[in-house]
Amino acid sequence: MKKQILIRFGLVFIGLALIGQLEAQSLSWTGYVRNYMGVLLQNENEYSIIQNTVNLNLELSKNKVAFKVNPYIYQYPGFQPETGLREAYLDIYLNSIDFRIGKQQIIWGKADGVFITDIISPKDLSEFLLRDFDEIRMGVTAVKADYYFGNNTFELVWIPQFAATKMPAENSIWSPKMDFPIQPVMDNSRRQVAATLQNSEIFAKLSGLTSALDFEIMAGYMWDDDPTLYTAKTLDPQSLQLNHLTITPEHKRLGLAGGSFSTTLKGFVVRGEGAFYTGKHFATNSTSLASVFMEKNYFHYLLGLDFTLWNIHMSSQFIQQMILDYETPIIANERENTLTFLATGDFLRETLHAELFAYIGLNNSDALIRPRIRYNLTDAFELLLGANIFLGDEGRFGQYDENDMVYTKIKYSF
Repeated sequence: MKKQILIRFGLVFIGLALIGQLEAQSLSWTGYVRNYMGVLLQNENEYSIIQNTVNLNLELSKNKVAFKVNPYIYQYPGFQPETGLREAYLDIYLNSIDFRIGKQQIIWGKADGVFITDIISPKDLSEFLLRDFDEIRMGVTAVKADYYFGNNTFELVWIPQFAATKMPAENSIWSPKMDFPIQPVMDNSRRQVAATLQNSEIFAKLSGLTSALDFEIMAGYMWDDDPTLYTAKTLDPQSLQLNHLTITPEHKRLGLAGGSFSTTLKGFVVRGEGAFYTGKHFATNSTSLASVFMEKNYFHYLLGLDFTLWNIHMSSQFIQQMILDYETPIIANERENTLTFLATGDFLRETLHAELFAYIGLNNSDALIRPRIRYNLTDAFELLLGANIFLGDEGRFGQYDENDMVYTKIKYSF
């Protein structure tokens, strides 16, 4: 299988190169090669990651048609290369409407570092939230149409086949910590969503730009990217102790409506974004042998403020996830509150870029602190040194308290 993927990758590259000989004036290709190494700060300073990456962007346009192909290779020492296509789509440009058909990343919303209305492209969480966001967002096969009228755009997206979030491997240091009394058995018989017209997803967005306000209004009928985890237990008939635990993941339908805005107020940029979900399933503290879930409506929103102080660009966001009509048997908190903070600055004639980004979980007093410095040796060659520091004992970030790490990235772009 890996050889077949590599052969296809090579054929795509060769084919585009041949096309380029015929259409050299309109073919462009860019990309980068990168080495990424991370070392854990605890235990025996094991490597958290050693990754070599090749990423290509090939684009060809002529008249009112264009296409883009974005193949990539991740190579980990001792393992077969991981290859794939992040994007591979065709653009068709008409007078007032554009079409994009194929595998594509679709980015909505105005949030930094969180996904509220930016939920069309599924996420690759195999390294938690540590990858660059253009790598966290996975391409999804879709038909997208953009209709332009005045300063407004109406966008319609149809996804014929559902694609779920990619979770970390069970033996990964980023696998979510679950407190089970015994090792569970996974039953994936209900994980897949059948590829039928009835199971497709559809989204719509109206965006506009005025002298005072930049806004988006969106809605969707979709599948929950994160599956509901049904559990079934069996007890030993004599001791009544748990002797078998089965987990069955299943994706559920969701309805969604939301929007975002940004505006400038006396030198500050004020941002907001929110999404209202219907049909979300939440686990309860049921003592029965089979898990019990409650279906509730769910609200996810943020308020953000951006400003510049002493040539340092700063941004802060308050984020809340709220279960409506909450009932005490639900395990999740009624309100989950998070703060983010971002500070960036450029120095040494913009060759040195410093950044500090932090997630702060208010419910569990946990956090993820991400400082990093990037130095551009040339326009094409950059060095990056960063760290990921987890604080707390529990919660979304505290569960990874033993995964503090420093890392380097050496990248050459062409």
